[in-house]
Amino acid sequence: MSNSRVVSAVNGADFSGTTAWKDFLALIKIGIVNSNFITAFTGLWLALYFTDTYFLGSLDVMFLALLGSSLVVAGSCSINNYIDRDIDPLMERTKNRPTVTGRVAPTKALGLGISLVIVGEIMLFMTTVTAGLIGLFGVFSYVVLYSMWTKRKYASNTIVGSISGAVPPLIGWAAIDPGLGAIPFALFLIMFVWQPPHFYAIAMRRVEEYRAAGIPMLPVVKGFARTKLSMLLWVIALFPLPFLLPSLGTAFIVLATILNVGWLALALAGYKTKNDHKWATMMFVYSLNYLTIMFTGMVILTFI
Repeated sequence: MSNSRVVSAVNGADFSGTTAWKDFLALIKIGIVNSNFITAFTGLWLALYFTDTYFLGSLDVMFLALLGSSLVVAGSCSINNYIDRDIDPLMERTKNRPTVTGRVAPTKALGLGISLVIVGEIMLFMTTVTAGLIGLFGVFSYVVLYSMWTKRKYASNTIVGSISGAVPPLIGWAAIDPGLGAIPFALFLIMFVWQPPHFYAIAMRRVEEYRAAGIPMLPVVKGFARTKLSMLLWVIALFPLPFLLPSLGTAFIVLATILNVGWLALALAGYKTKNDHKWATMMFVYSLNYLTIMFTGMVILTFI
């Protein structure tokens, strides 16, 4: 990749202002890396808090765990770009990825992904063996179970993909306490259940793109009515999960319940809306705010 600015007109798009750094961020899907960083940090922070581990004495472990998990996620996403290079040109939101436009050779994207995963895993294993093994499981579930297998064959691909997305809190906790316990698994469940309604909202907004690419997302295979029902059921499934974390106190349960009630109300509104696209966008935005408030709230409440 060149560090100079690249101006081209691939697929009618103007890439003026594109830099090697921007290509790198696109390859690793920096938005996914950032969201996983938040949940990994929350798992790590709660482990420090509930195991009475000295914060300043664990700075090296925190650095290794957070950077290592971020590199593993980034590497997995780069590998995903390599795998999806044949279908990405068919979708509006992915047709400008560097592996599609030719700004980055597919083999380089694959090499980058593997390298990042290896470095990240070394860092995780330097914390605890458990953290390293969980990281490897996350890579396997995202790259093999989701990207290479279910994504193109089954409407349940979203649920399978949710496994890897729920792993970061476990990694963060395991870096401090390899024995794990009820709290990190509760975090895993919250992340796992949160993802289907989040990604179904994206699928509804991009349904024609997924249809053109031949990806059997739920709205493509079953339609909007069935997708709305699934989103509603997954949101309802979130309600009991905060009660698995009584050690975070009543304030957290109240906060989580308020967030759940708000999401439930919005999910129910989908049955009255006349604009499914607008409603799906609202569900998507709410899900992002839900995740941010939920996990930052967990950290903040440890100071109260």
